[in-house]
Amino acid sequence: MPGYSNADTIRILVATDSHVGYNERDPIRGDDSWRSFHEVMCLAKDQDVDMVLLAGDLFHDNKPSRKSMYQVMRSIRMNCFGEKPCELEMLSDGSEVFQGCVNVKKKIMWGISVLMVMARAFNHVNYEDPDINVAIPIFSIHGNHDDPSGEGHLGALDLLQVSGLLNYYGRTPESDNILNKPVLLQKGNTKLALYGMSNVRDERLFRTFRDGGVKFFRPNTQKDDWFNIMAVHQNHHARTETGHLPETFLPEFLDLVVWGHEHECLINPKLNPETQFYVMQPGSSVATSLVPGEAVPKHVAVVSVTGKEFKTETHRLKTVRPFATKEIILNNERGMKALAKRDNNRSELTRYLEGLVNDMVEEANAEWLAAQGDIEDEEDLEVPLPLVRLKVEYSAPDGGKFECENPQRFSNRFVGKVANVNDVVYFWRKKVGATRASKADGDVPEENVLAQMAIDNVKVERLVREFLTAQSLTILPQNSFGDAVGQFVDKDDKHAMEMFVNESLASQIKHLMGVDEPDDDELTGAMEQYRSKLEELFAAGVLKRTKKARLKPRPANWDSDLDGEWGDQPGALIHSDHDDHDDDGNIRAPRPSKTSARGRGSKSTAGTTRQSALTKTVAKNSGKPARGKKKAVSEEESNEDDDAEDIVMLDDDDEVEDEEPPPNPTRRGGKPAPPVAKPQRAKAAAATPASKRPPVRAAAVTSERQSRLNFSQPASQPTTGTARKSIQLSDDEISSDDDDDDDAAFEPPPPPSSSTAKTARSRR
Repeated sequence: MPGYSNADTIRILVATDSHVGYNERDPIRGDDSWRSFHEVMCLAKDQDVDMVLLAGDLFHDNKPSRKSMYQVMRSIRMNCFGEKPCELEMLSDGSEVFQGCVNVKKKIMWGISVLMVMARAFNHVNYEDPDINVAIPIFSIHGNHDDPSGEGHLGALDLLQVSGLLNYYGRTPESDNILNKPVLLQKGNTKLALYGMSNVRDERLFRTFRDGGVKFFRPNTQKDDWFNIMAVHQNHHARTETGHLPETFLPEFLDLVVWGHEHECLINPKLNPETQFYVMQPGSSVATSLVPGEAVPKHVAVVSVTGKEFKTETHRLKTVRPFATKEIILNNERGMKALAKRDNNRSELTRYLEGLVNDMVEEANAEWLAAQGDIEDEEDLEVPLPLVRLKVEYSAPDGGKFECENPQRFSNRFVGKVANVNDVVYFWRKKVGATRASKADGDVPEENVLAQMAIDNVKVERLVREFLTAQSLTILPQNSFGDAVGQFVDKDDKHAMEMFVNESLASQIKHLMGVDEPDDDELTGAMEQYRSKLEELFAAGVLKRTKKARLKPRPANWDSDLDGEWGDQPGALIHSDHDDHDDDGNIRAPRPSKTSARGRGSKSTAGTTRQSALTKTVAKNSGKPARGKKKAVSEEESNEDDDAEDIVMLDDDDEVEDEEPPPNPTRRGGKPAPPVAKPQRAKAAAATPASKRPPVRAAAVTSERQSRLNFSQPASQPTTGTARKSIQLSDDEISSDDDDDDDAAFEPPPPPSSSTAKTARSRR
């Protein structure tokens, strides 16, 4: 090219959808994903590229396992770090294109805004960091599998970026207002503008583009001299009307679009005649579903950009497991029509299909050996077990029937020959009628279809939609139901379904409360109408997804190793905004467990501060004649005066030593009772038999209120039947002698006189 040399060429290795961690627990296929990713990184080093561009889904889960994270970090360090200098020059502001946590509530710690520091600590490209030697920088966006979530809105790519292993760009903090600013790089005379847009829900992104909510920024100077590349991770094909990103939505000044999310490898760039830019779809590097699109040979590309022109070099991945797929219609196969009219044709049909699978295994192995190229020790080369999928349409002619074997039992015949030993064959049958079956006939799909849906890797939303099509939902909206199931399966949100059901029921009840005296028919119609309205709002993007579940504070004595994770417990979930707050808006402490106790030493509330309870009792009784009655202090009143104090559990010995003397009780008639010293009370309690002790009514143990009780007993009145009836104790008022911790708020009555004791003994 005139005016340019090799020193002006930027070489970019392009790959997408590595899905590291996919099926990692499978004993045969568990290492496939990270091995193919390691091959991609080795290619970057062998081809001496200037940078690597990843278009999303580096990890299969947004919470990758330690093994997956280790293998990715290991491969990057082995191949992308070194003494070789990086010849790319960063021209854009790193704080704008590599912004960290945005729109997150800041936390103040030691007078420093912690999240602000984290957001701006690494606002430069990693190869300019003086503490690490990066030879080949990696630029990556996130996909729908490794998207950030949770507190701080962090993802696996944030961990790799903060460790200096890659550059995470193209974030979309606001789905309705997307500002796309490019990473500006230069090598020699070639200027590269690298745009990126991480995954956004397709329907919402479609609406945002339609409403003009996406803005692209361009360099102020020499706009026509920049080569513009964009990486996206969205549906490429129109599966639904708004469930994809049309190429015409993207700006026309782009030169090359790298499309992620689609797993079929279409590595050769194709020109869009309307927008005049090229589109490249590298596809995935590991097969995550047994469909024909995944059986296409896997490739990556090295894009060489010089000035405003580019060329591509494709490289086939050799470590990918061989994969063969085939679809047949039994009725069209030779000799199958006659076989369908025979009785008990299962064994012959099974032998025929078994021969087809064996041929596919040999074909896959031969193709894998051919892809390895010229290898000296080809005999020592071990061929990995192939993936095989035979799709069989078994509609029989009139008067005939194909007796198919169980799909899993048939697949188990090939143990040791194939890698997918549970789903080699897929049986399906065309629908007989063109009209939709009635609800009575189609409540549940066929048994064979259910078996296949269980082993196929399909989208959760689609699976739920197909299953609920035959059902009659009255309260729960269908599309929100599928979204909640998707969060439960894909995002590992254990409380997603529970939160969805609770919110839907609460919303439906609130709506029905406004209906004026409906009968049964009107009530059903109102529920269905409101459900349809919720579905429309969710489809339009107005109704937000089910919010992330909030958990109650973990108890201090909770041991995760012994008791399990606190978030997995049923009682840890906050079902509503009022579950963890009291009437004043304060966070409510967990209630102590009720113990049936006996005696006057029972605890009324574990969290009540003894000093505050005493102070409140004195203050409330100072203006009124007590007449032997004392008002108990509730837990909420104590917490209002002493919010900063922790819940303290005191032993019985500590109570006797530290407790201040309570006010003297009053006898009936207004005369003060003689003071009783605590050591004497303890001795009296120890010396007096239980049968001779005066009866005492203890406060009922509650967490929020206590009743006003009379603890005094007239010593001068004769004991009559009425008086005897008034001091009888109920079972729930008797408390235990074991817990003698609540005597701070109440004072025991004076010891009975000798006349009263004699009267009681004579009565017995």
